[in-house]
Amino acid sequence: MLRNALLSALLAGFALCVNLPASDAELAKEVEQLKKDLDQFKKDKASDRAEIEGLKKQRSDAKAPISSAQAAVENKYGPNAAVTTKQGKLQVFGLLQVWYYSIQNDNIGFFGNKPGLLGGDTNEGKDNDSFSIRRTELGFTMDIHENVRGVIMFDPARTLDGRPAFPSNVGLFATKDTPVVPASVQNASAGGNGKSILKDAFINYHGIVPHHDFQIGQFKSQMGEEGIRPSSQIDFVERSMIGQLCDNRDLGVSAHGTWWDDRFQYWLGTFDSAGNWFFTSGNDPYNRVDDNDEKSILWRILVRPVWKHETWGSMELGASGEHAVHGEAGPLTDGLGRRQTDANRYYAWGSYRPGGPVKGWWLKGEWAWIEDRNAPGAVAKFDTNGFLNTTTAGNQTFPRPIHVTGFYIATGYKISDSVFKDSAPGWLKNFEFDLRYEEFQNIMVADLVRPNNHTDIFATKAWTGGINYYIKGDNAKIQLNYVVVDNPDDNTVRRGFPGAVGTATGPRRNFHAVDNNSLLVNFQVAW
Repeated sequence: MLRNALLSALLAGFALCVNLPASDAELAKEVEQLKKDLDQFKKDKASDRAEIEGLKKQRSDAKAPISSAQAAVENKYGPNAAVTTKQGKLQVFGLLQVWYYSIQNDNIGFFGNKPGLLGGDTNEGKDNDSFSIRRTELGFTMDIHENVRGVIMFDPARTLDGRPAFPSNVGLFATKDTPVVPASVQNASAGGNGKSILKDAFINYHGIVPHHDFQIGQFKSQMGEEGIRPSSQIDFVERSMIGQLCDNRDLGVSAHGTWWDDRFQYWLGTFDSAGNWFFTSGNDPYNRVDDNDEKSILWRILVRPVWKHETWGSMELGASGEHAVHGEAGPLTDGLGRRQTDANRYYAWGSYRPGGPVKGWWLKGEWAWIEDRNAPGAVAKFDTNGFLNTTTAGNQTFPRPIHVTGFYIATGYKISDSVFKDSAPGWLKNFEFDLRYEEFQNIMVADLVRPNNHTDIFATKAWTGGINYYIKGDNAKIQLNYVVVDNPDDNTVRRGFPGAVGTATGPRRNFHAVDNNSLLVNFQVAW
């Protein structure tokens, strides 16, 4: 009302000014002022209208249901939206794997001691069917600067002890029923007796040197192919035996170079490499101080002759190696209790995913060669009856360096990547069918003729058939594997065994090929 009255007064004044006699200059001046006042009035009126509309919207929002507010939050903070922080850009990632496994029952252990005999090596504690929380990874990636990234990742499920090994419950490395590591080695390990939940903790520098990035901290040391792949992206419920050896972290620094859209890459790094590569040197290798004065040197090369070609598909070839010095030069009575050893390991792999009419099919294989020395007391001898010697005198005292080898070959067919992805029934499109064969020299026992320093090595073989059902790619999937295991047996007679003097024949090594085929199911969610 006030503004309308003001407008009327201005118009009346304007009319009055027109009717009053005045000089042309004075009249023009007054008309110009009235025009300015009128323009200001129009601006004030537009502002008032905007204010009224704002008040109406506030009143409408206040009356909106809760679901509208939730939708607004979802748009701002929902799927694929970046989490913002006061400094830098933070991203959260994680992995949850829930397993169910069933293992074929056998009451006799691999080393053949029947239950109750000399303490016994039974299989009773290793073949119980169970649910298991296999992995609970939670990580954070912080881009604090355009050239600097920090990564931290934890896995509380690592603290679980007692879960049987797969594919064979005999163990990734089997040296005796209950490995006993001398106190001198335990003390030298200095990493704590428990398992650390800290997996990744590193800083990455990138975008400074062309084609290169640099990393320092605790992370996978880029040995092999399957082992370093994220656990959410492996083809089977569990990695192969040689792949599991590389699913570990180490402390160190590395440089990574890449050219031609990642079709040629190399890595060069140096690491603590504490303990040994047979895992008979004491405590957990994660987040621990080094137990020797040397550092390992690691290299890795990867080439992709064809990559994402519509007809020829994708091929990858690679090799990696690491040289380390484990132990110390001092005598066995020193604080470390392990002789200095040149340790070496080499991996080579190849994979091929063809295109054209056979796309959806894949083939891959990997080979490993590992040389190191076991810790004193970690490898078992056998008594004159051919059974595991359960006394402290039954442990190998001066082990020499040995090497073990292994390989796997795997193939699969994924319907959703095939030429049938559009024509296959809806229930079939999410399936993948896989098969793997592997061998690995994971059984290490004292030689029967020279048990204190010579080691005999035997291989485990395993066939794994798998079905993967992808609900949302690797972010939500169910995997089912059945594993057929062939453990070695050895009833060979060794003549001249020191403990068999006066007998017609030497003792037999009574290995028992454990019945331990298994069924594994993995329920997985990753983000």
